[in-house]
This record gives sequence, structure tokens and C-alpha cells, in this order.
Amino acid sequence: MVKEQHEFSKYERARVLGARSLQISMDAPLLMKMDSEELENLNYDPLKIAMRELDAGVLPITVNKPMPIKRNDKLKELKIEELEREEKEEEKAVQRAESDEENAEVVQEVKIQETVDLKSDEEVEEELEGEGIEEVAGDSGDDSGSEE
Repeated sequence: MVKEQHEFSKYERARVLGARSLQISMDAPLLMKMDSEELENLNYDPLKIAMRELDAGVLPITVNKPMPIKRNDKLKELKIEELEREEKEEEKAVQRAESDEENAEVVQEVKIQETVDLKSDEEVEEELEGEGIEEVAGDSGDDSGSEE
């Protein structure tokens, strides 16, 4: 009955040896048959006995190594969603920039129109004032002429 011998990391090996040596030190039965001569050579050291048992592959201790679940589909979906969100944000930013440019152009046109309107109003006022004076003078002359 040969059990699979696993490759353990040094941390897993230390954990298994520590657990088994603790069991042995608390008078747990040995899983391998050892002569008293072998035990004397090992100085009845629980850690050395546990090492021998681990090397022989008779320990009923297992190490659970859960592997991460691959979620390629979800990762791809998340990346796609992030890209779509970024594209929407970029489109909104472009639209805002365009509307800001349009607003700036409209504001500039309004300012130009206002300045043009101000100039034309001033010109109109000057013209009206000039015509008003002539009309007033013409009216007084017409009134006097009509009375005659």
C-alpha cells in the first residue's frame, strides 16, 4: 500500500512535522514499527520520529491546497464594462467640451452683437438727435408758415 508522496513547501512541511511531533510527545502511537535501537539512535526525539514518518509517507495528515477559481469570463466582463464606462465618460467629456465651445461661441456672438447694437443705438441716437433738431426747427417753421 503505497501512498502518494506530496511535495510540500517548507512551511507546510514544518506545520505537518510540528503537529505530528506534538502528537508523538503526547504518547500517540507510532505509525511505523521501529526497533528500540532505532529509537535510541533518534534519541527518542519526537521531531526526528515525525520526520522519519513523513519521509516514509505513512502520516495520515493531509494539506488542503485550494486553488483559486479562474474567473476569466467575469474578469473579461468587468474589463469590458470598465472600458464601456470609460468610453461613455469620454463621450460625455467631449460633448461637454463641444457644448462649452458652442456656448463660448454663442457668448462671443452675443457680445459682438451687443457691441454692434450699442454702436448702432448710439449712431441711431445721434441720427435721431440730429433729425429731431431739424424736425423741431422744421416744425416751428411749418407751424408759423401754416398760420399765415
